[in-house]
Amino acid sequence: MTTITSGTDTLTRDALTVLQPGFPGTTAPDWLLRRLGEGLASVGLFGRNIASAEQLAALTAQLRAERDDVLVAIDEEGGDVTRLEVRTGSSFPGNHALGAVDDVDLTRRVAHELGRRLAECGVNLNWAPSADVNSNPANPVIGVRSFGPDTDLVARHTAAYVTGLQAAGVAACTKHFPGHGDTAVDSHHALPRIDVPADVLSARELVPFRAAIGAGSRAVMSAHILVPALDPVHPATLSRRILTGLLREELGYDGLIVTDGMEMQAIAGTYGIERGSVLAIAAGADAICVGGGLADDETVRRLRDALTAAVRAGDLPEERLADAARRVRELAGWAASAPTAADGAEPDVGLTAARRALRVTGGEGFTPLTEAPYVAALAPVANIAVGDETPWGVAAELARLLPGTATGSFTGEDAGHAALAAAGERRLVVVVRDEHRHPWMAAALDTLLAARPDTVVVEMGVPQAPPRGALHVATHGAAQVCGRAAAEVLIGG
Repeated sequence: MTTITSGTDTLTRDALTVLQPGFPGTTAPDWLLRRLGEGLASVGLFGRNIASAEQLAALTAQLRAERDDVLVAIDEEGGDVTRLEVRTGSSFPGNHALGAVDDVDLTRRVAHELGRRLAECGVNLNWAPSADVNSNPANPVIGVRSFGPDTDLVARHTAAYVTGLQAAGVAACTKHFPGHGDTAVDSHHALPRIDVPADVLSARELVPFRAAIGAGSRAVMSAHILVPALDPVHPATLSRRILTGLLREELGYDGLIVTDGMEMQAIAGTYGIERGSVLAIAAGADAICVGGGLADDETVRRLRDALTAAVRAGDLPEERLADAARRVRELAGWAASAPTAADGAEPDVGLTAARRALRVTGGEGFTPLTEAPYVAALAPVANIAVGDETPWGVAAELARLLPGTATGSFTGEDAGHAALAAAGERRLVVVVRDEHRHPWMAAALDTLLAARPDTVVVEMGVPQAPPRGALHVATHGAAQVCGRAAAEVLIGG
């Protein structure tokens, strides 16, 4: 174990231990290395920290030179939410594609290969999988991040994902407890509310988390959602009834409880990150995730001081903070000694899964593309979890197969007419994402199909709207590998 800097008292060390901060850049700043020496036990990585696998391995080695058992966490779901391949798009389809295939062994293999690549780069905690049952079609933040709307399907694939990931030596962090699927609000922006009876929650939302616990998930992430049937006052992240009463005592979970990002407006805009962090630890959380939007030493100092001040004021029991810190250290110990997968690499398993996830409708009389088409992306605003820096669609893959492919992105009331004008005489491929959630997108498709009945439609979100077009390809996700699989179909492959 790394020797903690002399002069760091136990209370301060414990307060630092429960934090999971982020930082800017592709090398560790001096302040972060100093905090590791003072007791910080975890670091969170985001797309801004990653340029390549080699650079990431060097970064994690730099962190471990300061503290050999540091937990290096990442938000790498595969599919739409990727940090390893933030600039190119993921080589793995996301949960919705895996759920569409419904082969639990394939899900396990995908998770294992993803975990193997993370471990190879020195990452040992993944804030994944999402165990949310996507029961609300209007959900703006889960969608293709869920295995699907069927409870039992989500449960069996969550367990398979946890098993595969942890077999590669990377701790799973199953999220977003007690279930973020039945929301129409994005907790990055506001506090969602789920108004369903407790028996519905038990039979629907909680089933995948029971499966994850049964599979040995080393961590569980809380959701910033209000569930009045469980706690009418506090969001789950700040609720003792939910984190301690339900997760710990009723479900028997004994691993690490991690909060979702405390800078998200559901918490930061209502409680503030300092008070929110104190309330979360008091409620039963063990680790405070912060750093997606706040990535500086000042944030670490503020949260450290808020926790120590709360203990001294009697607002946070010292033994609760000590217990949280103990759980962090226990997971760090497991991760440091967990065997990683030295063999068993399946570099093409992501493409295999993406191909199997395709649902192709129509096509009677469809002529495969042989000349460079025009690809019109009807692009909604990306949610914060996905981000807008990761490319998506089929244009890049079609351009690789049919050089000269042109593309444009369109949104709003005039999107259909603008896409028609841009396409000219070329064959038209229209890429949509959650058509059912965007009336302007459905109207644009009406315009395009009326003028050009030979238009091909590729749906890269949740395929809730009726399939239409000369050919309709549902990929169940917008990862790069999903685009490749769809492009193969469009050229007759």
